Order: sequence, then C-alpha cells, then structure tokens
Amino acid sequence: MDGVGGIGWSGPSRWQSPSVERERLGWEMMNSTGTTAYVALVGPHAGMTINFRGPLIDDLVGIGSKVAVLAPDFTDETRGAIAAMGAAAHDYPLARTGLNPLADLGALYALWRWFRRERPAVAFTFAAKAVVWGTLAAAAAGVPNRVAMIEGLGYAFIPSSGLKQRVVRWVLVQLYRLAFRLAHTVVVLNPDDARDLSRWCNLKADKTVLLGGIGVALDEWRPPSRRPGSPITFTMMSRILREKGVFEFLKAAEQVKARHPEVRFWLLGSVDCNPGGIQPDDLQPWVESGIVTWPGQVDVKPYLAETSVFVLPSFYREGVPRSTQEAMAMGCAVITTDAPGCRDTVAEGVNGFMVPIQDVDALVAAMERFIAQPDLIEQMGRESRRLAEQRFDATRANRRLIEVMFKTDPVHAPGETVPG
Repeated sequence: MDGVGGIGWSGPSRWQSPSVERERLGWEMMNSTGTTAYVALVGPHAGMTINFRGPLIDDLVGIGSKVAVLAPDFTDETRGAIAAMGAAAHDYPLARTGLNPLADLGALYALWRWFRRERPAVAFTFAAKAVVWGTLAAAAAGVPNRVAMIEGLGYAFIPSSGLKQRVVRWVLVQLYRLAFRLAHTVVVLNPDDARDLSRWCNLKADKTVLLGGIGVALDEWRPPSRRPGSPITFTMMSRILREKGVFEFLKAAEQVKARHPEVRFWLLGSVDCNPGGIQPDDLQPWVESGIVTWPGQVDVKPYLAETSVFVLPSFYREGVPRSTQEAMAMGCAVITTDAPGCRDTVAEGVNGFMVPIQDVDALVAAMERFIAQPDLIEQMGRESRRLAEQRFDATRANRRLIEVMFKTDPVHAPGETVPG
C-alpha cells in the first residue's frame, strides 16, 4: 500500500532514477572504491522494505552493486518483487515489536551467520530492532562499513509516565548506545532526533548525517487535475495508532461535519500491532454515523487525487512522515502538528498550518479556515508541490545515502554531515 501503514505493500515499485544520473553515480562510486560494493539492507518487514527502500534498491542495482535484502517475513510475492528489482531476498527471524531476549538473540545469531558467510561491504540497517541487532551482528562479523538509519524515534520516546513505556525506553536507549558505538554512520531525518539521540544515546556529531525526508518519486506522485466543484475533502493516512492522532482527527471531523455536512473525511490505513494500536470496533461509531469513510489498506493515490487537505495530527516521534511527503508531491495543502518530524513538512501559512499536539479545537479551526477560504486549498497545494520538489526528491536522498555507503574510509568519512 503506497505510503500508508509503514509496512503495507500492494506491488513492486518500478520507479527508477534517470539512467544518465545512475551511470554518472556508478562511475563516481567505482572511481572512489575500485568496485561497486556488495550491500546488505536489513529491515524489520519485507513489505516495508519494498515500499520504503524500493527506489534505493533500484538505484544500487542500477549502478552495478550486488544487493541483498534481509527481512523476517518474505512471501512468494514479496520475494519475487525483490528479485524483479535485481536483488536477493533472505529471511531472518525477528519479532517487530515486544521484548523477548531469546528471540532477539536468535535474530542476532542468524544475522551474524549470514554476514560471516556473505561478507558484504556495507550493512545498511533501518528501524529500531533491525538497527540494533543488524549493527551488532555486522560489527561482530567484521562488515567494513556499517550504516544505521533512524526514521523517527517511535513509540518508546513519546513522553509518558507509564512504567512499561519507561522500561522499553530505557532498554532501547542502552541498545542504541551500543549500536551507535559500533556503527560508522547514523543517518537521522530531522534535527530533533539528532539532538535527542545525542543527549540520550551519546550519538556523536561526527557520526551523524542529517538527511531530511527519504523522499518520494516525484514523477510518480504528481498533482492530478482535480474536478471543479468537488466537495472539500480532508484525508488522513497512517497506521491506525492513537499516537498518530487518529482520535483527534475523528473528533475534529465530528465537529466540522455537524456544521458542514457536505465536507468529506477519509481515514486511510490499517490496524497495527504496535502498543498504541486502535481496534476496528473503536472506529465504528464514526464510520457507522457517516462522519468518516475508512476503506482500510488501499492504494492511496486515487484518494489523494481527490483530497483537498491532507491531515496528520500526530504526536508520534516521526522521522519525516512519508505520507505527508506523498500528499505534498500530489499538491495537497497540509495540516499537521508542531511536533518532531511533522514540523519539517509545513512552512506555516505557505503550504498549510501547524497545530499543537492533541488540540482538537485548533485542528477544527484549521479545517474551518480552509472551508471559509477555499482559495487557500489550491494556493497552498501548489506550494506543497514546490516544497516537495525542493526537499523531498527521492533521487537526491538516495544519492546521499549511496555516497555515505561507499566512502573509501568507512571509519571516518561517513561521519560527514550531508545537508538536508
């Protein structure tokens, strides 16, 4: 599923960057290293890897690299999608959530054995558990360049006084400290994460690369010709988690719909096993009353093509939300929160509005501003596309990542900060 849920997938992405750019990049990489490297990508979910890393895999293969993709849950379909990209799929055991020391040690051992056997030149890990166990295994196996990417701090780092969450955060901080010591480079997506990981996890500045958003394929995600006279539509797409602001969206929709029954509200995304997951029954009062349409896990492009304003009232510790990048590329105005990662997608009053976290009244006011001033929808939508072209081009983001992976001196050079 394009952009929704983080792990969903509805078919292989066939986006590829221009061949001239690939040829030039491959030549530069071969000049700097003597060969294009064998790269192992270690992730927590096959579908997520295809959806979020597909363009990167395409680019690595396109410059002549041998690429292996490691994930714990390949199916025949996802394995075939990886093969169609020119990469190899390998399974390893990993529970995406929860703390089970024996299971996690099993993942560590399986990854270590694979790294020892395959001897890749680069281990590129992403998502919390894959970063921890993948980096530790790669270090133990002597992989010469270890690059970890943190795409938001997630559930564990949301402010909370709950005992379970504090325990999870403490454990993750200790594991991150160890993994960051063993990584050559740690890529982060926003300045808040760089600051907090430095303070909490002792992440060194000379190992940190600030990337910005991972970007989208701008040629695939383009503004459509929206039909004149279509009803104003507010769309939220995310995993169905409390911390993503789902209930705030539903409550705001209820208030606005009562005053403006012609306005549409769409919630796109599937339920999730995350501790903050919301059950389908909890959504039914809003769905059955006709306040919100919830089609579940879908191809989001047809919905974004009819969306006026994209809404993400998240208080999750985001990286830079991919869903917002997709909506911006398709020319949607944006309402989001003044929270880490989210604030990096909005120029206040230019392409949308920011609201305080968990503030339903402010969210309602922002929605009603678009209803009262519908000219803002087209104006801010154009600015969203312009900002997406400036900030969220996957071709540029992948080039930066490949440059980090293929430095000739992996102990020192990858720590160079790349502008976001």
